[in-house]
Amino acid sequence: MYEYSRTDPRDRETFYLHATPLRRGALALARLLFKPVMQLSAHDAANVPAEGGCVLAANHVNNWDVFAMQFATPRTIFFMGKAELFRFAPMAALLRNFGAFPVHRGEQDDWALRHARRVLEAGQVLGMFPEGHRSHGEGLLPAKTGSARLALEAHCPIVPMAIAGTERFLQDLPSRTRVDVTFLPPVYPRSDDTPEALTERVMFALAAALPESMRGVYARPVAASSGG
Repeated sequence: MYEYSRTDPRDRETFYLHATPLRRGALALARLLFKPVMQLSAHDAANVPAEGGCVLAANHVNNWDVFAMQFATPRTIFFMGKAELFRFAPMAALLRNFGAFPVHRGEQDDWALRHARRVLEAGQVLGMFPEGHRSHGEGLLPAKTGSARLALEAHCPIVPMAIAGTERFLQDLPSRTRVDVTFLPPVYPRSDDTPEALTERVMFALAAALPESMRGVYARPVAASSGG
C-alpha cells in the first residue's frame, strides 16, 4: 500500500498497490454471481505481459465493463474511478481495497495522475478507458491522450482490450449474455511518439477488433504498423 504525504484530502487515505485479501475474496464471489448471467470468452490473454507495469486500454460501453475486464485478465487491475463513488466512506474503503482510486473528471486532476504513475512504477496493471465516457455500444468516442501520456512517461506498453457484449448485459435473461474480451498485442511507445500519435495507434488497433457497428470515429482501416 502507499500513503501520500501531500495536501490533497486523498493523501490521508491508504491506497493499495497489491491484491488485498478482501479483493481476492470479493473477486471469487463475483465470479460465482456472474456465472449464471454472463458467458465470458477471453481471447489472447497471453498478450498481457506477465509482469511489469502496463496500461490496459479498453473501450467503455457501460459500468459492467470493469467486471468483464478483471474476470478476463490474468493480473490484478487498478482502476481510476469517478470521485463521486468515493463520497460514502464505507464504499470508498471497499473501492480502495479493490484497487480503485478517485479521479475528478472534467478537470486536470494531478493527484489522480500521480497515483496512476505510482501504480505503473509498482509494476502493476493500470486499467484505463481512453474514451473517458461510456458509449453504450453506439461506437467508439474520440479518445483522450491520458493513457498514452502515462505510458510514454513510464516507458511501458499499452495493451488494447476490446469488449463486446456488455451493452446487452442482463437483456438476454434467462439466457446468459455472451461477452467477448480480446487482448491485442502490446503497443510499445516509440522514441518519436507524441501522445496523440500513440493514442491513435492504440485506438485504431482497438477498433479493428470490435464489430463494425462499435468502431465509431475509428472506423477507417488500420495501418499495418499499428501493432507496435
